[in-house]
Amino acid sequence: MILPKAPALTEAQFAEVLEILSEFDCSATPIAGETRTIYAIRGDERHELMINRIEGLPYIDRVDTMQSPYKLMDIQSELAKNKIRINNRILGQDLLIVAGHCTIDPRNPELFIETAHAIKEAGAHVLRGGVWKPRTSPHSYQGDAKALETLLRAREATGLPVNAEVMDEDQLQMAVESGADMLQIGTRNALNYSLLRKIGELTADKNTLVLLKRSMHMGPISEFICAAEYIVAGGNANVLMCPRGTAPGPEGFRNNPDESITPLIKQRTWAPVVVDPSHSVGKADYVPHAALAAIAYGADGLCIECHTNPPKGIGDDPKQAIRPEVLRRLIKDAEVIYEMKKEFQGYLPTAAHH
Repeated sequence: MILPKAPALTEAQFAEVLEILSEFDCSATPIAGETRTIYAIRGDERHELMINRIEGLPYIDRVDTMQSPYKLMDIQSELAKNKIRINNRILGQDLLIVAGHCTIDPRNPELFIETAHAIKEAGAHVLRGGVWKPRTSPHSYQGDAKALETLLRAREATGLPVNAEVMDEDQLQMAVESGADMLQIGTRNALNYSLLRKIGELTADKNTLVLLKRSMHMGPISEFICAAEYIVAGGNANVLMCPRGTAPGPEGFRNNPDESITPLIKQRTWAPVVVDPSHSVGKADYVPHAALAAIAYGADGLCIECHTNPPKGIGDDPKQAIRPEVLRRLIKDAEVIYEMKKEFQGYLPTAAHH
């Protein structure tokens, strides 16, 4: 990656850098951080002559190269200095709670608005609502673009930023144009590399956060981090890693809870970890236990399904959404554990990096 001396390169300076890179079949993508824009080299960055020529430019501080397969996501990357913010929360410093319906019912939008107010009162910071939904059966309800209007109404009514899952480029375009504050990439698209890169490109000049869920069939931690690398390489460094359980699940749980991988992620990358306990265990009664365990493992936040009247919900809400009164208690308990976690941070493998 290329680090300029100033906060960012001018248009003319960037053009000069690109001209040098092109001679070595490389290009660069600007990635805006909180205080400085870095330029990620795309292609083989190990050309010694190319590095020497770029570092010889008077406005370049240095060129950092890494052997890691996830050069931008690596904890040693310059992006580790970047601060990800939403709703006055700084990820890694403040606990983040994302909550809401699994699926917005377009036939009953007022139920979602009601839940949105209750979630805000319970203490959540971001409102989630499923607009489009991936389903195993093609005959199941797949979501409705009209639900996006309901999600935006809820944002206006509560002042909470909103999270919307996207599954293809058309949905992505609609969500970005609507100004969605956080885009969610579900387990089925966690390995859809073309979509991940497109998300990075379309949100590169915005403050949009991207919640990347772990694929239910994903194995090595490096595979998960490399998926996030596609988004950052596209130009958006506001990525949150979201363990959500893997297949197969033990009898009684929807998936195999994987919140324990949190310290493994934090040992390798700077990205905040926001765990989804709802899809991990798949039953409302178990969600608080899995959520608090995630915070104890070092998670920076939670993504939880919540509904004022789960039996009237659609999608997964009837079985795995908790009620707002449970969410309120859960947030209070999670805050206590989150503060305790700061005290024993020295025991964690990331202690040397934070």
